[in-house]
Amino acid sequence: MEDKKQPQGNLLLRTQTMPADTNPNGDIFGGWVMSQMDIAGAILAKEVSCGRVVTIAVEGMKFIEPIQVGDIFCCYGYVEKIGNTSMTVKLEVWVKPILHAGGVERYKVTEARFVYVAIDDDHKKRQIPKK
Repeated sequence: MEDKKQPQGNLLLRTQTMPADTNPNGDIFGGWVMSQMDIAGAILAKEVSCGRVVTIAVEGMKFIEPIQVGDIFCCYGYVEKIGNTSMTVKLEVWVKPILHAGGVERYKVTEARFVYVAIDDDHKKRQIPKK
């Protein structure tokens, strides 16, 4: 497990993992994890850009530990970089395994950078407002 004991950024999304989200081995499917991260990152990107965004890239996806059914899934993030029409959001997923005895602490299970582009109603790139 990672040495860092604290998530970086703000809590963007929190949910409990369910049996329907497992892979054939019984762990939470990586695609489900990635989709939850994209939802969390897009919430932040929409707030920062004051409107609609689309995901254009995922950089450096790294799975560190598996996630089990029943774990509390928490996605933290922050804006790492803002350009004219795009931004990079650094995301981390930490879990709290509530079904395990022994008071296991939360730990980081994955991280990645998601890149979003602000778009208008015609799906064209638009300027991100400067704050």
